[in-house]
Amino acid sequence: MRLVHLWLIVVPILAISGRGMFIPSTLLAQAPRQAATGPAAPARETYADLPGVRIWYKDTGGSGVAVVFLHAGTGSSQVWEHQIPAFTAAGYRFIAYDRRGWGRSVMDPAGPQPGTAADDLQHLMDYLGVDRFHLVATAAGGSVAMDYALSFPQRLRSLVIANNVGRVEDEEYLELAGRLRPAPFDELPAEIRELGPSYRAANPEGTRRWMELERTSRPEGPLVATQPLRNRLTFSLLERIEIPTLLIAGGADLAAPPPLQRFYTARIRNSESLIVPDVGHSTYWEQPEIFNGAVLEFIRKH
Repeated sequence: MRLVHLWLIVVPILAISGRGMFIPSTLLAQAPRQAATGPAAPARETYADLPGVRIWYKDTGGSGVAVVFLHAGTGSSQVWEHQIPAFTAAGYRFIAYDRRGWGRSVMDPAGPQPGTAADDLQHLMDYLGVDRFHLVATAAGGSVAMDYALSFPQRLRSLVIANNVGRVEDEEYLELAGRLRPAPFDELPAEIRELGPSYRAANPEGTRRWMELERTSRPEGPLVATQPLRNRLTFSLLERIEIPTLLIAGGADLAAPPPLQRFYTARIRNSESLIVPDVGHSTYWEQPEIFNGAVLEFIRKH
């Protein structure tokens, strides 16, 4: 387990992220930039009819190794627009989908309800004919990713979890999380909870785009209850995860500050940890160059 800090240094040379990987420190000041350059590969977008749900997904196809992306509770499959160009250019097959209750996915009352998000992912991979893949998750998607890793470890090549609060039920962790995020926290506007102040100040256009995607991330009507997990998540259970895991935290994340990540790095044995300064709860959006570079460097090893 390695804890890596990316601190902005005054001399514009390099910030070391560990094990020979270097990231120019100037990248940390590039919040206004949007995503990797170059057009994204065309992605097929359609429905997969699965037990109890019609899952809306996008898939660039091709013969590359699949990388599957799990969105946050404030997003849908559309939030990964900064990742598609970078990952397809690197030769990977990009797959993202709207989890049950989000985006354009539609539940089928005649099928099993509410199901579990891990089973939905497993059924989607079977539907698409994907055997083993890399799984990248952010925020609320991270709990689904951990549940999937515990339930179907043979399907994963690697696991990346960013800005995750987690649904771990250990009393000490719940007490700490409650102190960090008291009840009024959830009443704040989504962009205040999820985007760091540095990003909101430097990139109003990116903030508006994020807010637009957040507003359309849930279908009209009453919110669907969060699906149960297959496993009751505890830190002792997380010790069973042997899949290579990269944990990413934002230094300015109000919802999941870096100290929470230490609970996970201490228990997930084959894990690495990256902390990106001045970033809130949406590293993939606020600093896509750093996020994409770190994830690509990590998954190439596995």
